[in-house]
Amino acid sequence: MKLCRGQLLGPACGWGGRASCNAALTSSPEPAFPSITPPTMAARLVRRCSCWRHLGAFISPPSVPAPLLVPVGRMVTTRALPFSSFHTSSLLSWADGFSVKEQVEESRSAEHKVIGELIETATTPQDLLQLAEQHVLNSNQASQIITQLSRLTVEKKLETGSILQDERFQQLISIVDSQVSHVWNNSLVNLLKSLYSLGVDSNRREVQSVEQEVLWRLRRLSFRQLASLAEFLALRQGKESRLLSEVIKKLELRWTEFEGTRSVVSLMSKVGHISPALMDRLEDKALELAEQFEPEDIRKVMLALAYQKRRCVPLLRALSYHLTQKHSELGLSILLDLIFAYGKLNFHQPQVFQKIATDLHPQVATMTPVEVTRCVRSFAFLKWLSLPLFEAVAQYTLDNTKQLSVSHLCGLILSFARLNFQPSTSEDFFSMVHEELKDELDNLEPHLLTDLVWSLCVLQQAKAPYLRRVLAPEFLAQIRGDESPKAHTLLLKLIHINATARLESPEYQGPFLPAEMLSAAEEGEERSSLLQSSLREALAGVLGSPDQGRFNSRTIYGWHIDAEMVVNSENKPLPVKNFAAPHLLHSEGKKPLPPGARRVAFLRWEFPNFSNRSKELLGRYAMARRHLQAAGFLLVDVPHYEFLELKLERQRTAYLKDKLSKAVAKELAS
Repeated sequence: MKLCRGQLLGPACGWGGRASCNAALTSSPEPAFPSITPPTMAARLVRRCSCWRHLGAFISPPSVPAPLLVPVGRMVTTRALPFSSFHTSSLLSWADGFSVKEQVEESRSAEHKVIGELIETATTPQDLLQLAEQHVLNSNQASQIITQLSRLTVEKKLETGSILQDERFQQLISIVDSQVSHVWNNSLVNLLKSLYSLGVDSNRREVQSVEQEVLWRLRRLSFRQLASLAEFLALRQGKESRLLSEVIKKLELRWTEFEGTRSVVSLMSKVGHISPALMDRLEDKALELAEQFEPEDIRKVMLALAYQKRRCVPLLRALSYHLTQKHSELGLSILLDLIFAYGKLNFHQPQVFQKIATDLHPQVATMTPVEVTRCVRSFAFLKWLSLPLFEAVAQYTLDNTKQLSVSHLCGLILSFARLNFQPSTSEDFFSMVHEELKDELDNLEPHLLTDLVWSLCVLQQAKAPYLRRVLAPEFLAQIRGDESPKAHTLLLKLIHINATARLESPEYQGPFLPAEMLSAAEEGEERSSLLQSSLREALAGVLGSPDQGRFNSRTIYGWHIDAEMVVNSENKPLPVKNFAAPHLLHSEGKKPLPPGARRVAFLRWEFPNFSNRSKELLGRYAMARRHLQAAGFLLVDVPHYEFLELKLERQRTAYLKDKLSKAVAKELAS
């Protein structure tokens, strides 16, 4: 019989008021089955609404009647009892019923606690697998055992083949699969990671079931669980994982929940490369937390940015500031990683570089050859020359020659050449280098051999055997026909080596590069800079006529001249195109220079041509000056830090004329 709410809540909490209530209490009880008659239901309602109110004084604290503990959906009927039947013995019997249930629950809880302790204290996979035989497990316990199995195999580096084939392990997976919806969230995430770690086939139905369950619960997982799962999947499965893409989408939506430095740093280094949108959020959060970062956190963030080639200037500035202001002592590995990251990102922070160089200097003697080479190459890439540090490295090389491999030695030579660094013990240092390399040239890969000989040319240490080795026709045959950018750079360096052989090595008699290979010096047009355009405008006032100068000349030496002119003995310009030009591949004029005439080359030097925060040219450009000077040019250097300071055209013209006069006077005095 179905009653509405209004009928159930009558004036006297029953049918028809107090009279109906009394009648129901004095009526004889009706059978409980097969149907529920109105008097019986009335008795039940009276007991619920009225009797419990009177019995409240006897029960402390109030308890819930037994029928209310029955699961939803199961119908239970009760017989109407006379009010006189509610006495103390009835209350005690009900209390005893609750005590029995509590004891059962406590017993189960104790058993679960014991099993949990056995899982945590197990030291071998067999201890864990035996639990499946000795106990009846639920899905949470089975998932915890699988997680513990994965942890033990990783810690003890055990083979997983025997575990996966064990019937008890298969039983654990079956238990989880049958009740996967009852596994707690944290256990479910750990279970999925453990199945991957143990090497269970990802196409197996049980694994896919767990994956699907994780997908359904993504919204209910905590941010920490999502982050942990994303980090694991990024390392295990990579960008192709469908589950990982869904997890990242959730992280992108919940980015405001980022808290603590650990999760931000970990996600940046492990997951950031997969999702640029997530990395943007992480960079914003890292900028907010930069003040809280420890040196290890800064190292990880810097490496993450470096490997992903993300030059986030505000974040890099903030990290650099806190690095110099708060952290006075840094470990060797942190120093090396930091300078590597700055070099990879080409981000210049002089205060940080000075701090790192100062901290590394006393530790050079204890470094390994790999660490020394890595350190020097990073500083060379940043164009930062710390004389005390590089002198210590040169001494380290002399003291540990036997520990250095040929590749390490080549790396040091290349770095020294980039910065044009000549050790104070130059004679001893290069004697050792020649001794170590003399029998190894034939074993070097062509590109490395070319870089090595080119670097020795920069340092003015290239002897005839080196030149002959890379200019020989059989060596050139190895690179002929390659049209890649790397091959073009290699050929340009060979042209520089050839120029060294012709201009700076009088004892060298050949072979030389064939004329057709020298055309590689004719590079494509580069983008015009402010210094270049300003210099060309100012030179118009110096030359007087366009016929008296030649701009952007590409020489057979592999270098280009911004502007060249010919002046007579009185420093008056002459038509440059009338005279022979042996430095060009194709000369327009044929006449030799008149007596007393000189060729003048104007060379502009941009900011990247110098070592960081100095007025010393890098090795490449120092070699260019030597070659052009040896080719008979009178050089007029136009550095950016002087020329761009002049704002008026007449000032720049006067500057160039003054520089030309000083260059001529210097040559006459020498």
